[in-house]
Amino acid sequence: MRYNILIVEDDPAMRVILKGTLRDSGLDIGNIYEAENGKEGIERLEEFDVDLMLVDIYMPIMDGMEMLDYVRDHPEWKDIPAVVVSTENDEKRIDAILRQGLGFVHKPLTRELLEDQILKMSR
Repeated sequence: MRYNILIVEDDPAMRVILKGTLRDSGLDIGNIYEAENGKEGIERLEEFDVDLMLVDIYMPIMDGMEMLDYVRDHPEWKDIPAVVVSTENDEKRIDAILRQGLGFVHKPLTRELLEDQILKMSR
């Protein structure tokens, strides 16, 4: 499967790392779209066909969880798989993320961890 991926991350250096990691993975990567916060992420979903989202939690304007809640309430986007990519360390919060059916990768990440989560979420 070819993946068109939306990266929602406020740190420009982390977006570069994520794009490079995706390109170096064994996955068939199509287009990679970027947004600096959840509000921009929603705007990208309106503009482009996205197969998977990589979303940070802590961002200005609209954080990642607010964006994902909004997306889950939108009929056209509710089934797009998402992987939360975060520095989150609170085990209860991580467990809540996983119970929502989201993937989770802790920063700093490895190519293997990211690839595994993408494959898991796209099944």
